[in-house]
Amino acid sequence: MVFIHDTELSLRATAALVNTLPRTSAGTADTLADRDDLDAYLAEFAFTGAIVRDEAELQALRRIRPRLRELWTLGRDEAVPHVNAMLRDGHAQPQLVIHDGYDWHIHATPDDAPLATRILVEAAMAFVDVIRADAYDRVRTCAADDCAAVYVDFSKNGSKRYCDTGNCGNRMNVNAYRRRKARESA
Repeated sequence: MVFIHDTELSLRATAALVNTLPRTSAGTADTLADRDDLDAYLAEFAFTGAIVRDEAELQALRRIRPRLRELWTLGRDEAVPHVNAMLRDGHAQPQLVIHDGYDWHIHATPDDAPLATRILVEAAMAFVDVIRADAYDRVRTCAADDCAAVYVDFSKNGSKRYCDTGNCGNRMNVNAYRRRKARESA
């Protein structure tokens, strides 16, 4: 499934933000704990508009993560009211814009809206595209038995099973190989 460029970027940024949450099953700590973590996230995912990088902005981003995480727990039809609420709460007013070498794309909040609001609305707009494309089956949680990271499967054939956050695919393949070898030698 190929999404338009800005949708894919928003989906990747949303999954990365969700994956900063502590994941008990994987034993990972909160990786959006301080402003250095915020700076690292913003270095990887560029957002236009006002960015303050203060404690209040950090805490606002931390607060929206569970709401974004919920998108990975819902089915397509159940996600619709959640996405609509995110758009309403962010006072979304979609407009076409062109800037910084990007072709026409949609901004749904003013540039001076708080960063957390812009991220929430961008995520909602991206999930609108996922829902409309009937591609919600691409919104997944890692299949590794010790990982709860989220991702969106952008592969052509929809076969991706593991996240990219913890080398899960390689780790699970090694585990399966070792189990096969143990059975063969028993």
